[in-house]
Amino acid sequence: MGFKEPDFPPVDPETFLQKPLMERTKTLALHWCEYGFGTPKMVHTIYIFKLLFFYIGIGVTLAVLTSDIGMKPWEVDQWWDQPIVFQKLVMWTMLLEAIGVAGSWGPLSGTFKPMTAGIRFWAKVGTLRVRPWKRVPFTAGDSRTIVDVVLYLAFLASLLVAICSPEDGGLVNEALLIPPLVLIGLIGLRDTVVFLAARTEQYAPWIFFFALFDFVDMIVAVKIAICIIWIGAGISKFGHHFGCVVAPMMSNSPALPSKKIKRMMYRDFPTDIRPGKISNFLAHGGGTAVELALPLILLFSTNRELTIATVVGMVIFHLFIVSAFPLAVPLEWNIMFAYATVFLFAGYPAQDGFGVGDINGGLLLLVLVMGLTFPILGNLRPDLVSFLPSMRQYAGNWASAQWAFKSREVEAKLNKLTPRPHLNQIDQLTQGMGYPDAIAEITMQQTIGWRTMHSQARGLYSLFMHHVPDLDTWTVREAEFACNSIVGFNFGDGHFHDERLLTAIQKRVQFEPGEFIVVWVESQPIHKPTQTYKVIDVGLLDTPEGGILERGWWSVPEAVNEQPWLPNGPITLNVTWTKEGYVRPGNYRVPDSIRNGVPKSTGQPAEQPA
Repeated sequence: MGFKEPDFPPVDPETFLQKPLMERTKTLALHWCEYGFGTPKMVHTIYIFKLLFFYIGIGVTLAVLTSDIGMKPWEVDQWWDQPIVFQKLVMWTMLLEAIGVAGSWGPLSGTFKPMTAGIRFWAKVGTLRVRPWKRVPFTAGDSRTIVDVVLYLAFLASLLVAICSPEDGGLVNEALLIPPLVLIGLIGLRDTVVFLAARTEQYAPWIFFFALFDFVDMIVAVKIAICIIWIGAGISKFGHHFGCVVAPMMSNSPALPSKKIKRMMYRDFPTDIRPGKISNFLAHGGGTAVELALPLILLFSTNRELTIATVVGMVIFHLFIVSAFPLAVPLEWNIMFAYATVFLFAGYPAQDGFGVGDINGGLLLLVLVMGLTFPILGNLRPDLVSFLPSMRQYAGNWASAQWAFKSREVEAKLNKLTPRPHLNQIDQLTQGMGYPDAIAEITMQQTIGWRTMHSQARGLYSLFMHHVPDLDTWTVREAEFACNSIVGFNFGDGHFHDERLLTAIQKRVQFEPGEFIVVWVESQPIHKPTQTYKVIDVGLLDTPEGGILERGWWSVPEAVNEQPWLPNGPITLNVTWTKEGYVRPGNYRVPDSIRNGVPKSTGQPAEQPA
């Protein structure tokens, strides 16, 4: 990998695109194992620059110089445990997330040129809006109005005012913290995209505690809240999905340049690229165990040395995630959590009067209700709650989808969406960055190769085999990336691009039946070994069935146990409903060139995750 040159798959672009789809995905998945996205180091340098100078540099400077604490930004040893600095950095992080220059930003999230989506969408009247609930009055419609834009800009301004305000008794004035809470609440009733993009589920409770709790209760409440986030994420990594996340994430990490080590993440590269023992150990030893054990130690330890050692461990954990540059690029979030760990648990340890027993009993109950309601509901009924407030971030168990267009010309119809500050990603690459068409197409297909390495894709591509005729000639896109170019954000949650968004698109573009097929799967509930799916023809969304062609479920263990390129054909799809008169038109034949996989799955994983 060069500084400016990417590690492109070793294929002839013109002939490669004529190969069968699953043969292409195998080639791209194997390339990913050794090179990840193949991103030039210049791109990672841009992210590091943004993190160090924009997020940390400007954020710390604003927080320190506006807080009347008589210190300079470089005097870290003086301000790191100042509560007002912590408060302001929390709001600074939320501000950047809400603008769209933190998570889900730049080339690694599919915004190539321009690199920023967020505010360019959300501050513009007429862009697509996804409302969360139909029954809420005054939220009808799927376009942003002047009301939405005013609420959004007022929210940004309210955060900036609080960040730049002078100290009031050593803290941010409580009155300045109420407007952003009220405004993001109103936004959330009308616009699920902005609400979740601001990472409201993470930071709004902390700001609520800043505004309404006294100092000791505030500190302990935030401690409990951050531990719930960690523990919720740890619990969500139980099961089979997370190993399928760690292996391709490590392959994409610029901090791990050795191809030999990257190959060791898989069982038997290149014939078997299911997660190997090292990936499962990192997933469940370095991931699940850390997120369950260390927070409990931090919350209840009264031993100074043990607390400091655990703080160091959790900081290393978050810095490790930063070094991996996961595709959602939540770098600022991880730096914020690393700093919060130091501030909360090293600066205000339990033995100094900041333990769980020191918070008011009634407030403790309130904090637990606020923190546990959505994770519990979201794990039991993932169809009702985004995986973000469910605290299942980056666990691999998320709603997911793939889009299939009959041709590139059909896909180009999406560019009719106006106003839309971004073109389709393929057009960003060709028109915006000057990529030759074949190179741009293979670049985009690398994202579907990446998706096949995750558990959901084995079912999604099985659905394509059954429901898309002449699949090898269709244009297949990763829905998470495509969604980002249409609504300005995606963090891996298929709820952003379910029927609500597809209906809004269809109203404006008018695809014909059979032109645009979507295969969509819901997250796995914590108490079931299955995932439910649906197949949608976007051209039929205005029919009584809402465009649904088929519903059903598949076994998660069976999906996890198959190779990404499905050398044995589709996994078992258990149909529960079919549109009247609909007959599966798929006639896909697995190419002989990829029939070198492991034996057909028996429905049980060959190697149980730890």
